[in-house]
Amino acid sequence: MEYTIETHDLTKKFALQKGFTDFLLHPFRKDEMTAVEEVNIKIKKGELFGILGPNGAGKTTLIKMLCTLILPSEGTAYVNGYEITKDSGKVRRSIGFITADERSFYWRLTGRRNLKFFASLHNFYSEDAEERIDELLSLVGLEERADDRFLSYSAGMKQRMAIARGLLNDPEVVFMDEPTRALDPGAAQHLRGFIRDRIVGDEGKTVFLSTHHLPEAEELCDRIAIIDEGRIRVVGTLDELKAGLDKPDPGLGDVFMHYTGKEFERGAAPKHVYPGRRRMMGGGRPGGMRF
Repeated sequence: MEYTIETHDLTKKFALQKGFTDFLLHPFRKDEMTAVEEVNIKIKKGELFGILGPNGAGKTTLIKMLCTLILPSEGTAYVNGYEITKDSGKVRRSIGFITADERSFYWRLTGRRNLKFFASLHNFYSEDAEERIDELLSLVGLEERADDRFLSYSAGMKQRMAIARGLLNDPEVVFMDEPTRALDPGAAQHLRGFIRDRIVGDEGKTVFLSTHHLPEAEELCDRIAIIDEGRIRVVGTLDELKAGLDKPDPGLGDVFMHYTGKEFERGAAPKHVYPGRRRMMGGGRPGGMRF
């Protein structure tokens, strides 16, 4: 297998629910919003690949398709050699998914008991589960706080618990969706070092990292893809991306401007064709939608 992740014209469209007036005037017209459009990327084993874009660019939607949480509208992708629609179960067993969302943990349980519960979802029980959990608690540096309630953890500790949970099944590929979003600068810097040195360096995992933080992408990623309004604009190493600019000592923000024609605004979301407060009729598996 030459590539751990490979996509072919991967596209996701969401149907927009019509208002009463639109339904009367155009009953047969199908309104859609394209969140991800014809994405083609190839990622090698052991690579720390970053996808950079502002909020609303399509990063989370792309990751959810690769993790089989939602179905693509067109195109396909392979993760660890498995096709994401035909072999979705095999894909999920071979990946880890880590986000900055801590709501899925049980706050009144200890960190260790949380991991035992999630291990049971991977069919890990008894001594095998205990051994793996101890190993992961040591890896993320929480063995001394493992028997404290989750609600007592700091934001950085909660994020390290999310990493431990994402590594329970010893995945070959780890997807990280803005993992430092809720952390203070010190905790975020520590987590970036942990991702680079331990998860990729020591564990040899392939990491697919989405971020809207320019310094994070510059510091961590072997290669970076810039996504804007659902389309991949350019892919390459930081040096390759900068080499395309006729400017002394350019930064990643300059690269984004060059390939998109826009200033990079961390919190900005693109304007879509269909404005207004309409609800989207999602096609795919449950799990929520965020763009």
